[in-house]
Amino acid sequence: MQPTAIQAGRDELRAANRANRGLFAFVFVFSLFVNLLMLTGPLYMLQVYDRVLGSRSGETLLALSLLVVFLYGMMGILDYVRGRVMARAGARFQSRLDRRVFDAVLSVSARQPGGSLAAQAGLRDLEAVQRMFSTPALLALFDIPWTPLFLAVIFVFHPWLGILAVAGGSLLIVITALNQWATARPVGAANRATAEAERTANQLRDEAAQVQSMGMQDAAFLRWQTARDRSLGGTIAASDRGGAFTSMTKTLRLILQSAMLGLGALLVLRGEITAGAMIAGSIMLGRALAPIEAAVGQWQAVQAAMRGWKRLAQLLGSTPQPQPRTELPKPRAILEARQLTVLPPGEKQATLRMIAFRLEPGQALGVIGPSGAGKTTLARAITGLWRPSAGTLRLDGAGLDQYAPAALGRYIGYLPQQVSLFDGTIAENIARLDPEPDAAAIVAAAKKAAVHDMIVALPDGYDTTVAASGGRLSGGQVQRLGLARAMYGDPVILVLDEPNANLDNEGSEALNAAIRALKAEGRAAIIMAHRPSAIRECDLVLVLDGGARRDFGPRDEVLKRTVQNFADVRRGIAAPATGAGG
Repeated sequence: MQPTAIQAGRDELRAANRANRGLFAFVFVFSLFVNLLMLTGPLYMLQVYDRVLGSRSGETLLALSLLVVFLYGMMGILDYVRGRVMARAGARFQSRLDRRVFDAVLSVSARQPGGSLAAQAGLRDLEAVQRMFSTPALLALFDIPWTPLFLAVIFVFHPWLGILAVAGGSLLIVITALNQWATARPVGAANRATAEAERTANQLRDEAAQVQSMGMQDAAFLRWQTARDRSLGGTIAASDRGGAFTSMTKTLRLILQSAMLGLGALLVLRGEITAGAMIAGSIMLGRALAPIEAAVGQWQAVQAAMRGWKRLAQLLGSTPQPQPRTELPKPRAILEARQLTVLPPGEKQATLRMIAFRLEPGQALGVIGPSGAGKTTLARAITGLWRPSAGTLRLDGAGLDQYAPAALGRYIGYLPQQVSLFDGTIAENIARLDPEPDAAAIVAAAKKAAVHDMIVALPDGYDTTVAASGGRLSGGQVQRLGLARAMYGDPVILVLDEPNANLDNEGSEALNAAIRALKAEGRAAIIMAHRPSAIRECDLVLVLDGGARRDFGPRDEVLKRTVQNFADVRRGIAAPATGAGG
């Protein structure tokens, strides 16, 4: 990815974070008072040792103790409030980016089957950054600026105590930097291995029926276990290194506090400081080092947030934020390709080159050709999933990029080769998960796809719950539900990619009837097909071969020029379909 694209993603994340500047200002002010109130303990010990014990005054001890309780109570309240403010800052950051990241994940995943690593983890990365806002590690950033205050007070007690505190703090900072350097590589390897194991598990889960029916359980388990073992090994290695630095930091802090007491005791014996200063210095050192120790202890969360920020920048940079578009009126069913060339995302060679055709209202276009000819690429380009790398695709004279994705989805219905349902009811699936669906439009789309009778025969009819895998439904029934979903909302153009691959004779006839009705209403259809029966209602045929246009024109004329057994194919077009059972 270009550095400028990544920088654009970072700028977008920083812009979302800048919305929290007011909240951060409150946290900064609260942190000031919290850290000032942290001086309560050392000053209390200083007064007890140097004043109360010397004067043996119970009244003074009581007054000091009541004051300490009040000050600690205020500190606790302020600390609690700043934690709540930071949690809300994280929630605001996530809410501002939820839709943006969601759309970017869908866009990248649609352009690249399987998606990129950033797309796969996009929403999880956003949550990782959001959780970082409420961790002690981020609050430690607001406390670290006050560390010099505690060190200055220690220097007031005695220069040697201050030197020891500065040396110990510097050593902890060095250990923190070494922690980041030493754990970055194993943590990254562990995360990649974990992602691979998750992908393997998800793929095997999605193909569970095939795995079981073909006796692949043992081989599938070994494949998953291999990925799982790599993930587990990487996680343990990263945990070992991180744990070593955490233990080292904790041990060093204890040694420093004991060394502070030991040095303070020596100075007391020499009469250079009081016993109260010795105890107060030890407490101040612990407070000065606390933010550093918190950062080291929360380092895994810090690294997760840093990785999430980096991947989010890559994801957002690869999918620029769409600019507001002027809403165009509902287009006519006029689709024109001019020297269309499509380079699939991540590929170096175009799968469609210099394609040209024009489709008018009331027409149906059949796109035929061998496997790999570019039919699916054309379908993805027409539906806006893949952008042309050269040439144009125009709908009623306007380039497809002039339509917002949601609007283009309403105007161009799409039935992919592999139809997937969503967890929900049949009505919700047909209505494209619309939160306020039009019941009449749902039933109308189902009737056009000849699936209404099958739906009402189910125990709960349109309210029958289905799973993403289809569940009790056959492949043909799922295909027809996908066809009904493509027809929902009366799109002006219907794009069907191998629509009758799983349809029986009834389904194929229903498909042809739907295309006839579509044409009669002044709409248009594009059918990518292998079987002659699929192009029975087509007026035009586009022949693709190796990504290039081999022929285009009226159906029978094109078939006569390009197909050797034209008479047989002509009879196959005229004869009723006899597809597989649904």
